[in-house]
Amino acid sequence: MIARESFFSEDKLSVSGKNWQFSKIDDSEVLMISQNHGLPEIVSRVLVARGVNDNKVGRFLSPKLKDHLGEKEGQTNPMLLKDMKKAAERIVEALSKGEQIAIFGDYDVDGATSSALLYRFFQSLGHEVHIHIPDRINEGYGPQSETFMRLEEEKKVNVIITVDCGTTAFDELEIVKKNTKIDVIVVDHHQAETRLPASFAVVNPNRVDEECSDAQDLAAVGVSYLFIIAIRRVLRESGWFTRKNIPEPDLKEWLDLVALGTVCDLVKLKGLNRALVAQGLKVACRRKNTGIAALSDVAQINEQINCYHMGFLIGPRINAGGRIGESDLGSNLLKTDDSMDARECAQKLDILNKERQEIEKHVFSEASSQIERDSKNKAAFVLASSNWHQGVLGIVASRLKEIYNKPVCLFSIDEKKNIAKGSGRSVTGFDLGTAVINARNQGLLSSGGGHAMAAGMTVNAKEQNNPLASMIDRFAQYLIDSFSESGVAVGGDYYIDGVLDIRGANLDLLNQLERLSPFGMGNRQPRFVLHKAKIMKPEIVGEKHIRCFLTGPSGGSLKAIAFNVSGTSLGKEMLQTRSLPYDVAGYLKTNFWQGKESAQFIIEDMASMHG
Repeated sequence: MIARESFFSEDKLSVSGKNWQFSKIDDSEVLMISQNHGLPEIVSRVLVARGVNDNKVGRFLSPKLKDHLGEKEGQTNPMLLKDMKKAAERIVEALSKGEQIAIFGDYDVDGATSSALLYRFFQSLGHEVHIHIPDRINEGYGPQSETFMRLEEEKKVNVIITVDCGTTAFDELEIVKKNTKIDVIVVDHHQAETRLPASFAVVNPNRVDEECSDAQDLAAVGVSYLFIIAIRRVLRESGWFTRKNIPEPDLKEWLDLVALGTVCDLVKLKGLNRALVAQGLKVACRRKNTGIAALSDVAQINEQINCYHMGFLIGPRINAGGRIGESDLGSNLLKTDDSMDARECAQKLDILNKERQEIEKHVFSEASSQIERDSKNKAAFVLASSNWHQGVLGIVASRLKEIYNKPVCLFSIDEKKNIAKGSGRSVTGFDLGTAVINARNQGLLSSGGGHAMAAGMTVNAKEQNNPLASMIDRFAQYLIDSFSESGVAVGGDYYIDGVLDIRGANLDLLNQLERLSPFGMGNRQPRFVLHKAKIMKPEIVGEKHIRCFLTGPSGGSLKAIAFNVSGTSLGKEMLQTRSLPYDVAGYLKTNFWQGKESAQFIIEDMASMHG
């Protein structure tokens, strides 16, 4: 590894406008970890940069659920969450009486995995439940009173569990309470307000009055997993399994669903989440879930499933159903044990995903043009069009956020209804979910909510008796002002874990770093700079990507690729480097080709050393 002092002795100019920062670490702690645990210095350095001290190394490298779930200090006890015991006891009552239970889930991966998890749990108890996933366009996000009343009338439903939604469904659940006998149990993780919806119970670690802080980073599927743990405990304590002569379900067999929803919802992979994902990946590699196995085949995953596969190959296909097709395809796929049905469903989702990519390309192109024309110098972007498909707004906002390092909200305008529905993505340090809730409370939005990194929102001009364009402009100014006042750097910080020579960027290093996985939010992929590297033979592949070879001043060559950069400042610089030396930033990834493994560098930024 190259000394960081020599690296920072030269002026750097990031091509992408990012602020490169070395992770601040204690060198003595690095030495202690290396000596006590027999780890290479670079691995110890990354651990310290992630806040892992000598006492926590073992739990970090081998995350186990038993270390994070339980009644000891520092563990998460599901029964301590607000309303958890009450909700679990209501479900046990429903099971004992043979009442009808329905699951109302969101249309994204977190909602699909949560719904499938609960379905499989109830199925193991011999109790069939009904799943309803709302149509994004026709029904919209969250509980709808008409749907709940129809479930009571047609399916004779007594209890409805909402997953990944419901925390801010004040009006709709109030109507349900007044007009039905349904007990609604909200199982969610989105940012809550001081008031709670009219429901039997609200299980949400992000309730304002919640005292159990260990679970606040869970995705909805993680909260759902705590819920079935609590239900099983109440069933056990009541003697239910003995009376029914039914074996207790092994909840670990569904951890692949928990891992999938957790990774795709971009929550922090720390503590309990890290253990859930690490153990869930092991289950996924055994291909126990027929639906995940079918999607893996369709996506041509020929290796052990990891976070990348879940987040970029499996997750987007499940999301495609909710974005532009049949909203319940994802949950149906994940709950089935019929291999033929799973294969058919997976193929449908694959086709929808290709359609989604084409739609996304169109929206991305138009949104990018708007930014370059009107908004490039603004602190945050709020864009709108009547030509944009509502289902791809979130993913396009995410891509734009990565390019410009600023919060992005995109709206799809329905001119007939005089409504604009939007989706936003944020940068680290700026809580978009809270900002959207505050905007709603100030009358700038008719509805909205979310969490720190993502949110959804609606502007209803008819309800609020104002021109739609004017209301969107007011929200845009509010978001710009809120982000500016937050103090978060506009360019974004890019954290570097070390400076490498190209000859040291090899499979041996990759295998050592793999011990720190799973990577994601809260445990970022280790990133490095290849010092004074030259970009050789750059070429565009697949329309948007640029691949090349990197060579170093002391020799060596490394395959590299930069994704989705064609036309960006980084892409333009890569194509015209003229063999000049750059500091190239990114991360190492294993490349599989014709049965052979090799190290590949994923380029995310470059810094010029020649003005």
